[in-house]
Amino acid sequence: MTTIRLIVGLGNPGPEYQKTRHNAGFWLVDELASDYKQHFRAEGKFFAEIARASLSDGADLWLAKPMTFMNLSGQAVVALARFYKILPNEILVVHDELDLPPGCARFKQGGGHGGHNGLKDIIAKLGTPDFWRLRLGIGHPGERTEVVNYVLKKPRAEEQDAIDQAMIAALAVLPQAIAGDMAGAMKQLHTAAK
Repeated sequence: MTTIRLIVGLGNPGPEYQKTRHNAGFWLVDELASDYKQHFRAEGKFFAEIARASLSDGADLWLAKPMTFMNLSGQAVVALARFYKILPNEILVVHDELDLPPGCARFKQGGGHGGHNGLKDIIAKLGTPDFWRLRLGIGHPGERTEVVNYVLKKPRAEEQDAIDQAMIAALAVLPQAIAGDMAGAMKQLHTAAK
């Protein structure tokens, strides 16, 4: 049974991006750090802000927010994975997902990047797509040409509410996923967050 040792939330650093759809990954790991009563600190050698939580079995769980901007997210992931000897299947990347509506959250292992530049860079730098993902639905603007504009804007109030509800549902099953019962966590989340 594989446990999760590193959870990486994707987003862009800086106050101007803080509330944009593309930062959904940051939002979730911020909540998770808060649940574990941990604070992020900047760590230059990892190109990220990191926090460490101690799990009930005594193992360390690392939380990270890459500070490289989305397109270079892999830099932080690889630096942390190498330093702490973390395997790809022990990594969970939390990211915004255009192909899911707001209010929907889904676990997935492996697969393509679906045009997501953060995932694209992580796959390229890790040399494998076989890490876990937690996809937070943000919806799609309908036009491909609008995607960049869309992800860098704040969600509408009702979308934000739906995203927040999906994050609550995801946070509720994360301890199960971290402990290695990904199948159970998936079943619960995929039933709860439609």
